[in-house]
Amino acid sequence: MADSVLGIDIGKRKFEVHLLVNGKAKSKSVSNSKEGFLILSLWLNKHNAGLVHACMEATGNYGDDLALYLYDAGHTVSIVNPARIKGFAQSELTRTKNDTVDAGIIARFCLAMKPEPWTPPAPAVRRLQAIARRLDALIAMRTQELNRLGVAHSLVEPSIKHGRMG
Repeated sequence: MADSVLGIDIGKRKFEVHLLVNGKAKSKSVSNSKEGFLILSLWLNKHNAGLVHACMEATGNYGDDLALYLYDAGHTVSIVNPARIKGFAQSELTRTKNDTVDAGIIARFCLAMKPEPWTPPAPAVRRLQAIARRLDALIAMRTQELNRLGVAHSLVEPSIKHGRMG
């Protein structure tokens, strides 16, 4: 069982955390990278957080690596629909909106609502998800290029049609 609560507002390059431990609140901004995850672990140890119940919004794949890292370290992780967090923030009459405040709202939500723990998908499923995301990106890029036909300069149309320069 988790001793502390950690609210996480995740972003592409960094994430904000808000720790609730022993009636005290602490906040930190951390790089969304393997190095940042290690810094977070050291920071949690420094504040005697023990095992935390970490909670974050479902925001695409920006939080996947952090969620897995925390799960593998033995922490409880919950990934919550952003609409639930927004409703909770409205119930608190919170008007200020920034990443630090959002992390605090997520932490208080986690403490009050005790959302269900997340279990990561099996490695084979994660690989399949990564391949599907890549395929979606390639299809979107191809569509963008095909939409340029007819409006692009005649010199570049062959490269659009054939996918290569020259």
